[in-house]
Amino acid sequence: MPFGVRVVLANLNMPRKAEVVIGANFGDEGKGLVTDFLSARHSADVFVVRHNGGAQAGHTVVTPDGKRHVFKHFGSGTFAGARTILSRFYVCNPILFFREKELLNKSGVKPIVYIDPRATVSTPYDMMINQLAEDARGGNRHGSCGLGFGETVERNQWDQYGLQFKDLTSPQLKERLQFIQTNWVPQRLAALDIPPLSPEWQDRISSGQILNRYLEVVSDFLDEVTTFTPDVIGGTSHIIFEGAQGLLLDQERGFFPHVTRSHTGIRNAVDLALDYGISKLEVTYVTRAYATRHGVGPFPHELENKPYSAIHDPTNVHNEYQGALRFGWLDLNLLQSSIQADLEYAPASIDLSYGIAVTCLDQIEDPHSYILNGLTEKANAENFLGDIHKVCRPSFLIKSYGSTRQNITT
Repeated sequence: MPFGVRVVLANLNMPRKAEVVIGANFGDEGKGLVTDFLSARHSADVFVVRHNGGAQAGHTVVTPDGKRHVFKHFGSGTFAGARTILSRFYVCNPILFFREKELLNKSGVKPIVYIDPRATVSTPYDMMINQLAEDARGGNRHGSCGLGFGETVERNQWDQYGLQFKDLTSPQLKERLQFIQTNWVPQRLAALDIPPLSPEWQDRISSGQILNRYLEVVSDFLDEVTTFTPDVIGGTSHIIFEGAQGLLLDQERGFFPHVTRSHTGIRNAVDLALDYGISKLEVTYVTRAYATRHGVGPFPHELENKPYSAIHDPTNVHNEYQGALRFGWLDLNLLQSSIQADLEYAPASIDLSYGIAVTCLDQIEDPHSYILNGLTEKANAENFLGDIHKVCRPSFLIKSYGSTRQNITT
């Protein structure tokens, strides 16, 4: 099927309604928790569709019995029995896929994953270029995770260097990768004005061992996943579109250049819903009770330290590319304007409603501080949630007072 051709699948007994989970801020809002909660509310016949992002996403889920996993290549409903679809908007990384799968297997979970043939695929060279670029930027880093997500997107803008999931079965895969290695890498490094490479980096990029090991990983990767075809979801009772990052990191609406190469709002989910013949979407925008940002870039109402002693985040630890997790007060007007701007992507043919999930309510203190109309408000949790409702006018509120689905109320 040619790229860009839309096929409406109304004759395949598709579900008419789906849910969408979107981060409302800079990411790390609790999308994994909410996706797990929504998945567990339904029967095991659930698909979680990753509609943007890639391995740089990290959605933490803790089950009521204490299992914990940071989901990247797998839908955050996996513990609840959901199957995963990596959509045409997802960026696969076979190397990191296996690292994550091994962790899930150790937890006794055997995830089922389908991948759209048009999903793009990262190579070791994208990861290397990403890390070299961030190192060269020094104090002007963009806040990347160093996993090659943006570089994969950039490379796939060029037809001769593109690599999609459907290409991984090609007999010419090794030649294609060598072409990327010997032609794309120097071209891209020159475009990024990267200084001359050290002997260690030169050896790494030209390594035949790394190339052959990647080919082995790809072979194993193909054995573990299934190509997505429309009939896979025929008759499915429920679909959840799980987004990555947040609205303030959107490639068109975020604080450029400190953004992700992705549409982080409903845009991709709407396109996929139209592909699948889904006419009704219920969107949940997720925010913490306070604001966070992991990585450099503008951050309204930033604080010097975490605002409350009860805040504990074992997922967003300090790393050399993003630094430490940053904290700030939640701006309700910014929240409202970001959501409303995102809703503009919904066409009239989609019946769309939206709500807000507020996480980390167990971590705040009374009175809780937040920004309203440019001023710092101090109120108890009930009044804080009341102001969110007044400003954002959601159809529903989901409230989380802990790390598991059992701590959520609606």
